[in-house]
Amino acid sequence: MSDFDYNQIRRLDGSLLLVFRELLRRRRATEVADRLGLSPSAISHALTRLRDLFGDPLFVRRPHGLEPTRRALELGPKVDALLEAAAATLGSERAFDPGQTERRFVLAAPEFVSAVIGAPLLDIFAAEAPRASFAIVSVNQNAAMEGLRRGAVDLAVGRFYAMAPGLQSELLYEDDYCVVARRGHPRIDGAIDLETYADAGLVLAMSAAETANDETLPAPSQVRIRCFVPRWLTVLSMVAATDAIGSCPRRFAQRQAEVLGLQVLDIPFETGPFQVSLVRRRDNADPALDWLRDQVRRAAAAPADSSQVL
Repeated sequence: MSDFDYNQIRRLDGSLLLVFRELLRRRRATEVADRLGLSPSAISHALTRLRDLFGDPLFVRRPHGLEPTRRALELGPKVDALLEAAAATLGSERAFDPGQTERRFVLAAPEFVSAVIGAPLLDIFAAEAPRASFAIVSVNQNAAMEGLRRGAVDLAVGRFYAMAPGLQSELLYEDDYCVVARRGHPRIDGAIDLETYADAGLVLAMSAAETANDETLPAPSQVRIRCFVPRWLTVLSMVAATDAIGSCPRRFAQRQAEVLGLQVLDIPFETGPFQVSLVRRRDNADPALDWLRDQVRRAAAAPADSSQVL
């Protein structure tokens, strides 16, 4: 391998790569120090060495934390690949043990998905990975894919209409839209016709993280839309307390119907199903993420327990 710069390779060690990866994920030196069991001064020294090694500032201090430079973002997947290769080489016979791991996993998922998988996943972690934890962030599909690319997100779940290079997706479940109305509604009891749907007053969620520019929802000219809100749970809580109606993903509505006192009804026109996918990085051979993917599948397949509201 005559193209190797041996002097550069001698200056690089695994601890520097670990510091770089954690800084890219967490953006705060104090959090990285806690994560790696190092002092803040050791993190500062490592960052100085990294900047000298790569000939770039890598991270710029901002009020909200350390902002990575373009060069740092480009290096992220390469550094991840090096660390994964090193882990595979040094510990190829060592399996991931969910019962012992203290890892915090990060999932990107919209509210209508996290409300479906969140409670079953919490039960799974309590039973099988009691020392681990997970965080769910709600972002749009582009931010979710960028988080996967730079390693800030472990898995993303939601509706994806295009896939960034280096990522792979699989179908998690299919869903469709329904109508929700409060029990005891003066005009609606078990079913809704098109005329009532059109003039009852519709509440819709319009956050980019939730709707993904959904073409299956009715155009505003077709119905009397009373209110736009950022979250589906807000839709349900407003509908539960008024004579307005809502339109939202069915599995999400079914999870909340009993405790909020809602009817879950078919939309009185054809909308068709939509797909919810699970996305991860194509080149990530982390057995912990294989385990997490399997648990998300289990959580999505769990029967609805509408007594829980997330």
